[in-house]
Amino acid sequence: MNLLIKESPLQVLPSLAMQVGLNEAIILQQLHFRSLISTNVRDGHKWVYKTYEEWKNDDFPFWSVDTIKRAIRRLEDSGYIISTASYNRMKMDKTKWYRIDYTKLHCQGVQDAPSPTAQSSQEKMQNAPTTEGKMPLAITKEFKSIKKDTVENDLDVVSVIEYLNDKANKQFKASSKATARLVSGRFHEGYTVADCKMVIDTKVKNWLDDPHWRKYLRPSTLFNATNFENYLEESRVSDLPESSPPQPLELDFSKGEM
Repeated sequence: MNLLIKESPLQVLPSLAMQVGLNEAIILQQLHFRSLISTNVRDGHKWVYKTYEEWKNDDFPFWSVDTIKRAIRRLEDSGYIISTASYNRMKMDKTKWYRIDYTKLHCQGVQDAPSPTAQSSQEKMQNAPTTEGKMPLAITKEFKSIKKDTVENDLDVVSVIEYLNDKANKQFKASSKATARLVSGRFHEGYTVADCKMVIDTKVKNWLDDPHWRKYLRPSTLFNATNFENYLEESRVSDLPESSPPQPLELDFSKGEM
């Protein structure tokens, strides 16, 4: 088995690892990359919205969820990462939004925080300065050639479309501007990757085996602004535990009046 690079690598600066710890430095670097391509802008900052399980599945499959939790909490406690759940649409949703406090890292000469109006992430990679002291991005040129689709699109959009293709046996492309615009539009409204996957799961369950409805398992139907909200509400209702219907009240007249 060849263990040399044939997949997307993670990078880390030794000096940063010495400063904050190896696991923490890896997480900071990946959060920096995801911030560059994030479309979640709140209060003038780009945020990355993820559950601990999504961090594990999407970025760090070699760690346990507990390891990721500990590393992120250490970064939060030391002020390198700012996190909040205040942007969630529902109070019961405790998933965190993350961003790096770049002022905390300026003394180490790292790259500035990504601007919401800055150039595209691909242009940043091509024009990234190479002077000593600058933090490299989380992916290399090899990663760009292997994962061009991922670089050119929001990774969350890619995740949603790949999930739809897997569940519905489809071959939609995240590189399609129309498809990406639909999914990104729902993210801009505050919905999450988990919400999109919940809708996909529900409609696949309802439509996949139906010859007529199967054709509607497509981004233009599922992620349409009006349809999506209705489908998501349907998914949430279907997840509620079933309750027994109320039993009719039976009156016993045989005992007469009391």
